[in-house]
Amino acid sequence: MNKTLISVTGPTAIGKTKLAILLAQHYKTEIISADSRQFFKEMSIGTAVPNTDELNQATHHFIQHKSITEQYTVGDFEREAIQKLSLLFKSNDIVIMVGGSGLYVNAITDGLNTFPTIAPKIRDGLNLDLKERGLRSLQYKLKELDPAYYSKVDIQNPQRVIRALEVCMGSGKPYSSFIDKPKAIREFKVITVGLKAERPLIYNRINERVDLMMETGLIEEAKNLLTFRSYNALQTVGYKELFTYFDGEWTLDFALSEIKKNTRRFAKRQLTWFLRNKNTIWFDYDYEEETLLLEINKELPKLTHD
Repeated sequence: MNKTLISVTGPTAIGKTKLAILLAQHYKTEIISADSRQFFKEMSIGTAVPNTDELNQATHHFIQHKSITEQYTVGDFEREAIQKLSLLFKSNDIVIMVGGSGLYVNAITDGLNTFPTIAPKIRDGLNLDLKERGLRSLQYKLKELDPAYYSKVDIQNPQRVIRALEVCMGSGKPYSSFIDKPKAIREFKVITVGLKAERPLIYNRINERVDLMMETGLIEEAKNLLTFRSYNALQTVGYKELFTYFDGEWTLDFALSEIKKNTRRFAKRQLTWFLRNKNTIWFDYDYEEETLLLEINKELPKLTHD
C-alpha cells in the first residue's frame, strides 16, 4: 500500500487552503475538497470558496460541483470522492484533501457508519415539526432519546438533528449506538495535518474574514438566494442570519455580529472534533514551510514501508 492521502484539517479561517496548495505544488498532485459548504455553485462569498488565483495554482475537485437544489449527502460524497481518489492514485502516489467538515473528512479517511433504512414518512414528519414548532422542540426530543449524541452534535444544525431523530425513532435505538464502528478498509494510507492557533487569534481571523465577505458582496449573494432559504445547503452560518435581517427582525449590525459569533462557535466545535484524532500532526498557523514539509516527509517512509 504505497498511496498516501494527506488530509489538511483545522478550524475555519486558519489557512487550510493555502497549506493544501503548498502541499499540492510540492508533491505535484491534486486536491480534493472536503468542505461541504463549498460544494454548491450558488454559494461563493459566504463559504470562502478558493478564489480564481488559488484554483489556478492547483487542480481542485469537489468545489462548486453541485447546485443547492440537488440532494447531496455525505454518503454521496464518500462514494464519489473514493472513486476520484482511485483515479488520481493511478498517476499520483500522494493526493491532498482539505476541509473543515469533520464528518466529510472522516467519511473518506475512516468510512461512514452503517445505519438502518428508515421510512421516509418519519423524516417528513420531523421536517413538518421543524416548520411548525421550530428547531428547539426537535432539540429537546433528541436530548430525551439520545443524550449521548445530543451532547456532541451541532444542535443548531437542523439537518443533523433530524437525521439523528429519524434513526432513533425508526430503529428504536439511539443514533449513537450506530456510530464509532470499526473503520472501513482503505487502499491508501492517511497522514492528517492540522493547523492551530491561540483561540483569540482564530477569533480575530474569523472577524476579519466576515468583514471581508461583507465588503465583497455577501449581502447581495444572500439576497439572490433568499427564495431558496428552505434548502438544507442554506441552513448555515452567514446566510441564515442575513435572511433574518431581510425579514426585518434584526438590524444589519446585529446580523453581522451574529454571523461572527456563530462562526466562532463553529470553529470551536471544529477544534473539538479534530482534536479527537490523536494521530494528527499539528502545526502553528504561521508554520515555516521547510520545517512543515520536513516533518511530513518523515512520515511518508513509515507509510510506504508498512
